[in-house]
Amino acid sequence: MSVTRVLGAAREALDEAGLRGSFLVRDLDSGDELGIDPDIEFPVASLVKVPLALATLERIDRGELDAATPIVVAPGRATTAGPTGLSRFRHPATVALDDLLYLSTSLSDETAADALFALTPPTAVAAELRRLGFEGIAVRHRTAALIDTPAEKLPPDQLHLAHSIAITAATAGHGHPLPQLDVTRANSGSARAFVELLQGLWRPSAIRPAPAARVRELMAANLIRQRLTPDFSSDASRWSAKTGTLLNLRHEVGVVEHADGQTFAVAALTESRVAAGSQPGAEAVMARVARNLRDQLRF
Repeated sequence: MSVTRVLGAAREALDEAGLRGSFLVRDLDSGDELGIDPDIEFPVASLVKVPLALATLERIDRGELDAATPIVVAPGRATTAGPTGLSRFRHPATVALDDLLYLSTSLSDETAADALFALTPPTAVAAELRRLGFEGIAVRHRTAALIDTPAEKLPPDQLHLAHSIAITAATAGHGHPLPQLDVTRANSGSARAFVELLQGLWRPSAIRPAPAARVRELMAANLIRQRLTPDFSSDASRWSAKTGTLLNLRHEVGVVEHADGQTFAVAALTESRVAAGSQPGAEAVMARVARNLRDQLRF
């Protein structure tokens, strides 16, 4: 199938699923890539935990932080569906810095992430990205904001109202009255910016070898695997990824390493116009579109 037909079919599938998306797939060795609106900026939700982990690990590698440092973390006490790990704890816990990295990145634990942000604030994470030569990812706030939306204030049977607000209040320029969904105030980035970051983590770059290897390990241990994983993980491939979810936003970025040596970075950032929290069909379409783009490059 020609590239034009693949892209046309992908756009049609996304539209039928109620999605608008920004996708980019890149062969990390040849540089060949294929995408759909890869430079559109989105609020990135929990994808910010990848640059957070990288900045923290760079500081550990320089000796500014000690991975074994015990840190007392206040309980998150979350009661709504979604938050994981320390975010659901009811009592204070003492956790080593390195284990906070695991909880934040592999389990997407907001409380663990904010304990890391207390050591390396958003401005410092953004500065670390710039120092390493990565542009296009804005880190502006901690992750506590991700669990402070209308979805947490409404009863479960009215969750659709929170999604309706997220969908209908957006402006054409990606502005929004909810700061977590406004690209000028939220942590934000594009599919291309995250593919560049993945390239730097999987191939030699300004990132130090030890931090890059640890981030790869943490992403390989990702426990949220219902989105792109079914289309990229197999006995003959390794899928390492991070998801991001907030109201009508559904994202995932990752790298698939095939047994024959080919390696592809994949970034899928989407927003839904369907006012529903659970949309497994939309997630399946995301995965199929991303895999079809990869297949076009691979075969």
